[in-house]
Amino acid sequence: MFEFFFKYPPAVFAKGRLVFLGSLPVWALAALAALLAGGLGYLLWKRRGGRPGRRSLALWALESALLAWLLLLLGKPAISVSSLKPQQNVVAVVVDDSRSMALEDRKEQVLGVVNSSALKALRDKFQVRLYRLGAHAERLESPPKLTASLPATHLAEGLKQVAAESATLAIGAIVLLSDGADNAGGIDAETAAQLRCGRIPIHTVGFGRERPARDLEMLDVEIPVRALTDSRLPAQVSFRQFGLAGRPARLVVRESGKTLAQETVTLPSDGAVETRQLIFNAGIAGAKNIQATLELVEGEENARNNSLTRVVNVESAKPRILYIEGEPKWEFKFIRRAVEEDRSLNLATLLRTTQNKLYRQGIENPKELEEGFPAKVEELFAFQGVIVGGVEASYFTPAQQELMRQFVDRRGGGLLFLGGRAGLAEGGYANSALADLLPVVLPAKKLTFFREPATAELTPAGRESLICRLEENPDGNVERWKKLPPLADYQESGTPKPGAVVLADGITAGRGRFPLLSIQNYGAGRTALMATAGTWRWQMQQPLADKTHEMFWQQLLRWLVAGPHGRVTATTPKLMLYDEGRLAIHTKVKDTRYAPAADATVEAHILGPEGLSAALNLSPDPLEPGDYTADWSADKPGSYVVEVVARRGADESGRDVFTFRREDGVAEDFRTSQNRELLERLAEQTGGRYYRPGEFERLTREIVYSEAGISVRETKELWDMPAVFLLLLLLAGGEWLLRRKWGVV
Repeated sequence: MFEFFFKYPPAVFAKGRLVFLGSLPVWALAALAALLAGGLGYLLWKRRGGRPGRRSLALWALESALLAWLLLLLGKPAISVSSLKPQQNVVAVVVDDSRSMALEDRKEQVLGVVNSSALKALRDKFQVRLYRLGAHAERLESPPKLTASLPATHLAEGLKQVAAESATLAIGAIVLLSDGADNAGGIDAETAAQLRCGRIPIHTVGFGRERPARDLEMLDVEIPVRALTDSRLPAQVSFRQFGLAGRPARLVVRESGKTLAQETVTLPSDGAVETRQLIFNAGIAGAKNIQATLELVEGEENARNNSLTRVVNVESAKPRILYIEGEPKWEFKFIRRAVEEDRSLNLATLLRTTQNKLYRQGIENPKELEEGFPAKVEELFAFQGVIVGGVEASYFTPAQQELMRQFVDRRGGGLLFLGGRAGLAEGGYANSALADLLPVVLPAKKLTFFREPATAELTPAGRESLICRLEENPDGNVERWKKLPPLADYQESGTPKPGAVVLADGITAGRGRFPLLSIQNYGAGRTALMATAGTWRWQMQQPLADKTHEMFWQQLLRWLVAGPHGRVTATTPKLMLYDEGRLAIHTKVKDTRYAPAADATVEAHILGPEGLSAALNLSPDPLEPGDYTADWSADKPGSYVVEVVARRGADESGRDVFTFRREDGVAEDFRTSQNRELLERLAEQTGGRYYRPGEFERLTREIVYSEAGISVRETKELWDMPAVFLLLLLLAGGEWLLRRKWGVV
């Protein structure tokens, strides 16, 4: 219909430039049109005695528009557009042959396109090269052999490959036949810029429904990649559905077939993303393949996208925590007892029994902590966490206070402050160098410690935090906190700092509410404040078998020492590789004082399936001292173990180990609907257009209009377009009808 009225396809007007072929310049035509319109207006004004009505003005507007349109046609308007020279350009037709193209009738539609007379007409004009696309592009002979069986779709990589192979050819355009279900992150900005630089338009033809009729799909599962043994871990599971709203489904977290957690959920509205958190126990040390599954709902179109697997490296390390307490108290005793029951934590304690005497427990050798609280980097940095009980700030020398700051900021340790009659504001911490480490601004006064009961109440952030999770069910957990016995004492803690998170408030009878448990990140580490020394009542005033007190302190102290423990930390962005093998290894190396070590030699040793063994050297990052990187390709599916060793000279700085897994035949099961947004964006960014399969014949006519390859500039006249004469007829006929209606013919 467009071409019937405007003579040429839309691509001509989109890519062309308006020109005038007449002898008179455009400004002269515009001036003449204005002069004629002014003359008509003057005659009308005189005829009406200087008071023309609305009807007269309407007729004048139509007459002026008609004269202006006729003058425009005298200027001989035309479109100047570049078009590809026949037989001298290459058109690359890239066919997505991945497994998602076997869904619905996509494969049949693609075969219909590549075997159509429209493609034959395209071959008559240009040299057509066919490619099949999966994880990379592969040249096809004619007739093409398409199977819709390739395990992955990497659009960016395939298109860059096609563009690179055609760099020495006069390539006029790329035609991509795909559902847009890319499983390698889509078209990144770098790829889009690279394709734009080549000035090659990419026309996309989209196949498949843009949303499934009946399907339940797992979108993501977030689980910590490292954990201590027996840690309670959260699995944040995100999913969506189409056509199954309101139906019940069972969400299950498993490891090696063993159910770790489960919940029955009611499916949300179509397309809405639902996120649920399930808590499970990490168990013993080792690499765990944790699978989150939404069990099949009757009537689903695609049952293969209901599960996702993640790898968790459960470590056997026992982080050490140093606890210094200013006086014997019940809290000290019960915290020690809670940690002794946790096989993943190691607690060393310093208890001040008199002003100049310390009682040591949990030391590794008779010399450890012999001089009291550490004053040297090597001594304090041997621990991963520090608890400061009822000890006044002046007990620590300025050098020790600075060392504690570096312990958190540089070493990445955790520091917990407890309330007490010699702690926090009572102990002078508000005016010490340690004030910066506190997650609160302490009150600028004394008499902040009270031996009076207070109750604990979770904040919204505390309801979500694993530190405060005493019950698996969130609502049940809130009720459990409400039923806890009152604290034996409390301490006014001031106001939270902007970056702090308050997990629990303390509520008193006469002094209102105050932050009881606050946490914050600080540098590479973290700090916390527990504004009481009276949680021991949670043990003493509940049944002997109740584990509330132990569970809370174990979870708080595990959070305190979470994160890297050694001087060498190796990571990778993804521990699960789906249908691709690229592994990026990032390693941070620190010296004995935990400063970045830029002079290390770093090597990775990799063990994989079928006896695979490999070694590679990591290169230092020139912009980030102490950072080392390397890329490696895991070609076979299965589990891999990576051990990274760093040395400085003949001395070993440390080593770290992680496990990752590659699985094939998975990525194409997810996000199988047509990603029209991606296809349209790709076409728009490169100067192409998006088409539906039924519009392929139109594509073959419009593809000729391109500035890529070998092109020639054409001029197409516009004066004889049917739309031109239709507009003239409308203007003239409109004026005549109005005159007839108003009786002024």
